Amino acid sequence: MADLTVKTTPIPGLLVLTLPVHGDNRGWFKENYQKEKMEALGLPPLDVVQNNISFNADKGTTRGLHAEPWEKFISVANGSVFGAWVDLRKGDSFGATFSIEITPEIAIYVPRGIGNGYQTLEPNVAYTYLVNAHWSPEAKYTFVNLFDETVNIQWPIARDKAIISEKDAGHPMLADVTPMEV
Repeated sequence: MADLTVKTTPIPGLLVLTLPVHGDNRGWFKENYQKEKMEALGLPPLDVVQNNISFNADKGTTRGLHAEPWEKFISVANGSVFGAWVDLRKGDSFGATFSIEITPEIAIYVPRGIGNGYQTLEPNVAYTYLVNAHWSPEAKYTFVNLFDETVNIQWPIARDKAIISEKDAGHPMLADVTPMEV
């Protein structure tokens, strides 16, 4: 069992957490979010107001890349996903990327303005995220295309085999994105 850790990434403010998972013959248990312990290790304070779960029935379900005007704490309740992020904030790190496989032992802290996407690596995955602002139809999002060659995310499942919504497939290329002011 690994210790709880918080690590930085090439995208400023995007953090990877390693979560201790305790297992036995019945299954496993983890503290998915523990404010006091995680903040002591460098996680910014997160005033959670909503918990969302995205259930994905099929392997290859691909969602994103969306940057919201709030922070997120991402994990999976089961299974695994390939997570990918693109900095869509105005500044020197605009366009920087990071990717990692997320399993129950991994969580990600995503600052506002970072484009977030994922691809399921197996069927029946529950992807969960805590947010610090309520969803609103007036919220200002920023998007970038999942398969923009200049972003160059190395999705494990090719575009022609991925399950993508029309809306996500129609997101603009990075060259056409107006950076998010944060």
